[in-house]
Amino acid sequence: MTCLSSRDRQVPTTEAIPSPQRRDGKFRNVAPRERPGLGKTFSIAWRVLTQKPRTTVPRAPIPVQALDAATLAAAPDASLFRLGHSTLLLKLAGEFWLTDPVFSERASPVQWAGPKRFHAPPISIADLPPIKGVILSHDHYDHLDHAAVLELAPKVETFITPLGVGDRLIAWGVPAAKVRQLDWWQQTSLAGVRLVATPAQHFSGRGLSDGNSTLWASWVILAGDLRVFFSGDTGYHADFRTIGERFGPFDVTFMETGAYDAQWPDVHMQPEQTLQAHLDLRGHWLMPLHNGTFDLAMHAWHEPFDRILALAQARGVPLATPAMGERLSLAQPQAGERWWQAVEHATAADAAAQAA
Repeated sequence: MTCLSSRDRQVPTTEAIPSPQRRDGKFRNVAPRERPGLGKTFSIAWRVLTQKPRTTVPRAPIPVQALDAATLAAAPDASLFRLGHSTLLLKLAGEFWLTDPVFSERASPVQWAGPKRFHAPPISIADLPPIKGVILSHDHYDHLDHAAVLELAPKVETFITPLGVGDRLIAWGVPAAKVRQLDWWQQTSLAGVRLVATPAQHFSGRGLSDGNSTLWASWVILAGDLRVFFSGDTGYHADFRTIGERFGPFDVTFMETGAYDAQWPDVHMQPEQTLQAHLDLRGHWLMPLHNGTFDLAMHAWHEPFDRILALAQARGVPLATPAMGERLSLAQPQAGERWWQAVEHATAADAAAQAA
């Protein structure tokens, strides 16, 4: 657990907003989350500090396709560009949208320590076009980047957040008129796109004293006939099926597949659960995210891709794995290259050459 930075010390003001998700001043999951306790927390921290395998970080460069304003302007509607981790740039209804924008070098309250990016973003914030909406899933550092929010704010029309996360943005200086906060199952529309905040199984907080003071959410995004789902961070939960029944079938699901571990089973999904959640949602194409950018767990950096690819192939689920910066058509998705395998093969070849 990281220390609370000074800019995050203001307590969110969601107490005035009734929510069935809040009890005793804290937001809760539908199914209670296992509390690790002090002993288990220490054990996890010690394991991460002393037993981290070298394979959690790629030893060869991650391929990145650079983007510029002209490329984005020329892209057809219903396009997606993966910028890293859970940061997606979508072009919907002629406008641009961002999910969980993280552009800083580290997913951390400070930039001299903490998980460091494997690759640079395919485009800088300065080169981004005007953004119609930023869709936020929760307030953890690898999803809510203080520096990125402040740099983005002048070119963003609206930030759409779960309850309490918007209060953080306002405390940071984002005009309140630019912020819309939703509870689970609430929805809003912007520029012809309908956004529904839906349940997730996770937790929130940016320090030692603010745990679960803000809500976490997944998102249903509806643009004309296009239906996509953004999972945010989540463990597997029963409401995936409810979301699928209410809003599916989905053309594409953007599903968390990474930073999982047996020691935190109810806040991040194993790949088998990711696939089941996609099926519960009545999804067609599956795009795994929350991987390939930061070292946040004990598994090999490429393992989430390997496992979800094998599982999807076994069940006949079409899988989209665009490289960072590569365009994915949401109307007619393509599988894409298995780019992470090329990175690993390059690493293995280099190691063999050095041994020789």
